[in-house]
Amino acid sequence: MRFDGASVFVTGGSRGIGKTIALRFAELGAKRLAIGYLRNDSAAEATAEELRAAGAEPVLVRGNVSSDRVARDVAELGPLDALIHNAATGVIRPALEVEKKHWDWTLDANAYALLALARAAASQMQPGSSIVGLSSLGSIRVLENYVVVGTSKAALESLVRYLAVELAPRGIRVNAVSAGVVETEALDHFPNKDEMLRMGRDRTPAGRLVEPADVADAVAWLCSPGAEMVRGHTLVVDGGFSLLAQ
Repeated sequence: MRFDGASVFVTGGSRGIGKTIALRFAELGAKRLAIGYLRNDSAAEATAEELRAAGAEPVLVRGNVSSDRVARDVAELGPLDALIHNAATGVIRPALEVEKKHWDWTLDANAYALLALARAAASQMQPGSSIVGLSSLGSIRVLENYVVVGTSKAALESLVRYLAVELAPRGIRVNAVSAGVVETEALDHFPNKDEMLRMGRDRTPAGRLVEPADVADAVAWLCSPGAEMVRGHTLVVDGGFSLLAQ
């Protein structure tokens, strides 16, 4: 599996899972890696240096991933071989404490952004290109204080199915990857972080937590010719965590 000469855009690509995805594409031969990020310039520059060391040309796209400006920046990147929407945010609190501003912010960044980016990029993408959205188990399971993020991920998975059908005549594949618990900085926002990690380790049949590299491998495969007939699918990468009844 190679992506020699490919042009790839990864939102949330300066840290965590997104960074690992970007570096994986670079290792597999991608020529240009555009990474989207919100405001942490130092992290983005550090990732850019790692991409250069891996032989890829980095392009930094700064700003709110759901904004019109970022969509214009993505359109100006030219034809993309892979568009990966990994960036995510959201308010972690009980459902009855959620305000409209929390809902709008989370749904815009996690779900609407995928639509906006696809709209900006699809007209230039060639047959064989791929779009992948990153989801989570909260889209179908109830996690504590996760109502807004979980709902946004369910919306993303639904959008993936609609885009998969609409873009199929253009030869563009659209899929999602839903990861289990991954120990990244994102977990720092959860008040029950330690419990989540303990439960993830104890009840995952594979015997360990999912790692960013596991997610990157799944994303790369979905973007490869080997996944030609996989359309509108959410690939669960959780080591079997979600299979257990209790």
